[in-house]
Amino acid sequence: MRITTSGRLRQLRTTPSFFPVNCYLFEEADSLTLIDTGLSFNAKSLHRYIKQQEKPLKAIILTHAHLDHVGSLDKLMRLFPLAELSISSRDALILAGDQTLQPGETRPLAGSLPKGIKSRPDRLLENGQQVGSLSVIASPGHTPGSISLWHEGSRTLIAGDAFQTQGGLAVSGDTRLTFPFPAMATWDKEVALASAHQLAELGPELLATGHGPMIEQPTHEMQEAVERFEQLLHPRSETKHT
Repeated sequence: MRITTSGRLRQLRTTPSFFPVNCYLFEEADSLTLIDTGLSFNAKSLHRYIKQQEKPLKAIILTHAHLDHVGSLDKLMRLFPLAELSISSRDALILAGDQTLQPGETRPLAGSLPKGIKSRPDRLLENGQQVGSLSVIASPGHTPGSISLWHEGSRTLIAGDAFQTQGGLAVSGDTRLTFPFPAMATWDKEVALASAHQLAELGPELLATGHGPMIEQPTHEMQEAVERFEQLLHPRSETKHT
């Protein structure tokens, strides 16, 4: 496991080669919050690292319910039974194995959807709520209930798969040929674009994503990624001159 620290946030890069998957450990005053749990075989290394820390794990937050973000969940919940589990109310259904579309949803779900996950959330998250010092931002698109997390004090954005930085900074749904998997797993590209535009407007000083390295001062690159994807989805008609 490769660990990168920036302020109160530690990136735990669990599979650094072919398919890099990031989990994050956020340090509160008296506890730790784990954001996403990686693949099923990541549980042992995550458990060992967290147990080495001086503060206890108080919370586990899932940015969305794809298997590469929830794969170690059951094992970690058994190892940390006092940790509060949180996920958006929409993706809680997916976590429980319910792939039924909800009112207003027309596109089928995409990506590696979990089956047989036994853990159930203690808390269902909605936009604007707080988990410790992290604010919940609804950022659907990659999944219907994807969320991002915002720490105002350090202007840190933990964006799940709303953006990727592996293979180049891109909005979820915008295919990077060297790492196309987040795009392949995106539920609704139009919704993802709207969410990415909202997140870029925050002007973060640190961007942390589910796949790829953390980026400092990312706002300009995020805005460029949004503009690139918008042009891809909505090509501007060229003016014809006679």
